[in-house]
Amino acid sequence: MTQDIAAALPLHGVHVPLVTPFTRGGDIAAEALEALAHEVLDAGAAGIVALGTTAETACLDGAERDLVTDVCARVCGERGALLTVGAGASGTRAAEASLARLGRWPQARAALVTVPAFVRPSAAGVSAHFERLAAVSPVPLIVYHIPYRTGQPLDAAALRALGALPGVAGVKYATGAVDQEAVELLGDLPVGFQVLAGDDAYVSPMLALGARGAILASAHLATDRFAELAAAWRAGDVARARPLGHALARLSAAAFAEPNPAVVKGVLHAQGRIPTPDVRLPLLPASEAAVTATLERLAALTEPSPGLRGEIHAGKSPEWAI
Repeated sequence: MTQDIAAALPLHGVHVPLVTPFTRGGDIAAEALEALAHEVLDAGAAGIVALGTTAETACLDGAERDLVTDVCARVCGERGALLTVGAGASGTRAAEASLARLGRWPQARAALVTVPAFVRPSAAGVSAHFERLAAVSPVPLIVYHIPYRTGQPLDAAALRALGALPGVAGVKYATGAVDQEAVELLGDLPVGFQVLAGDDAYVSPMLALGARGAILASAHLATDRFAELAAAWRAGDVARARPLGHALARLSAAAFAEPNPAVVKGVLHAQGRIPTPDVRLPLLPASEAAVTATLERLAALTEPSPGLRGEIHAGKSPEWAI
């Protein structure tokens, strides 16, 4: 895959990594998943992510992962929305096989691939890993950099090296902070390499620094306001973006008060959008207090600006997305 194809991938705006709803019997609630996908796209999401960590992918079997991908692919095909699918593995050969399977879904336009977890290769090893993957992947790669889960920190220079690889379109940057490496990376990006904010509480400062968009579990809730935030920073509307960013950071903090996606699922269930709040072990359902606190933060948000709301419901892309 050439770098031109990867660079053309439209990673602007907010992408929602969908939860996997379950029935009371413990099966995947496919109709609820499909409805969620339509809801977040109706509210202004630029795309959806299937099989992210928010989907509890590690707790799904192969048939269930295929079902989730089938549903998300069908919705994105109908809506013309960007579908990203979580793929990869800590071992390069296994990751190659995982990515090769994405050819079954022509609607998939990108793969979200975590930096190898636990094995902790050198930065050169990480680069070699992604170079191999990009060579076999049917779609451009988005590197998922989340060192507090993988145990593999990468500095700005290492991420730039990944960004220069043909077939690598961007990085989901989730270090748990807006750190010096983020500042250095965003200040000197390889041509065509796009940064997506990956820590919900820090999305506003990351967008202010130049992140192209974001992948946010919190954006299941108040999707329109997260879309408005991305639009405001894109337009340089600081007066609108700054207070909205603070309000959404408070919402995200409440949604992540307990292990993700338990609180998000609890809120979605309370809203009647999914049939149960259930998560699979080793996760446990969210506490009533955490769900109530998040609902209160959600209720405190004001409505989006009329201009943006009109563009969303007219089915048009805001100017910043063009």
